[in-house]
Amino acid sequence: MSFVVTLISNPAKPAVTEDLIEKISALLPATPQVKVLRPQIAVDLAVEAPADAEELESSIRTNLADAPVDVFIQPQNGRRKKLLIADMDSTMIQQECIDELAAELGLKEKISDITERAMRGEIEFEPALRERVALLKGLGTEVIGKTIENRITLTPGGRELIQTMKANGGYAALVSGGFTSFTRKIAEVIGFDENKANTLLEADGKLSGEVAEPILGKQAKLDRLNELTEEKNIALEDAIAVGDGANDLAMICAAGLGVAFHAKPKVAAEARAMINHGDLTALLYLQGYSYDEFVKN
Repeated sequence: MSFVVTLISNPAKPAVTEDLIEKISALLPATPQVKVLRPQIAVDLAVEAPADAEELESSIRTNLADAPVDVFIQPQNGRRKKLLIADMDSTMIQQECIDELAAELGLKEKISDITERAMRGEIEFEPALRERVALLKGLGTEVIGKTIENRITLTPGGRELIQTMKANGGYAALVSGGFTSFTRKIAEVIGFDENKANTLLEADGKLSGEVAEPILGKQAKLDRLNELTEEKNIALEDAIAVGDGANDLAMICAAGLGVAFHAKPKVAAEARAMINHGDLTALLYLQGYSYDEFVKN
């Protein structure tokens, strides 16, 4: 069986040099077939199956030392996926929406601490969400639109990821433990086929401090992944899941390719693939897409 070693750096910080490629190639069991996916940014090194892929990947990571380069080893066949299911906060966008809403009340530090603990898996997601939403009681709903406009930024590479997969027959679902008032807009801008999240309850133009039940958490994300594979007649092996927090772990571990994206330690430790340096286009390189195949608009 043919395996491929993919080396990826952030487009803003090119680091996959010829010297690095030669250095990593020397660690492989045979001379690899080299395919440059984007010069200085990403490369595939194809080899016959290594005796121990995990041991080889660990060796490569050690030899990369402080180079800002991600590495992943996988079989060459079946790399391109038909379904993408993605988290939103700190994945498709660079912030946690509830923390940014809290900033409007001067409560960002207090709420972000709870968010961080929940994302690390130190406390359960559902009660932590209820606790944080309760602190938002009385905030005018008009602040949501202002927060999206002034405080939320898309993670680089997200639109290219979604549009390229869709152009190649893929389906993209945004499934968030955040709120529909954010996911609707983010999904539209990036191009997701669907979005699911929690609903902030309101009355008289203000947040009531409550969230609609049942809360969409870790199990709901996994459930949507399983539902989509059945609805679309897609094998779990043909799905890619990406997220950063503990509430993403179930779907990340169930998908054929689970990616921990700039993730919390618990998530990175359990995911098959880790992206610690690259942007979201790294998920295209993992699937074997070259830069000239990207949909760029």
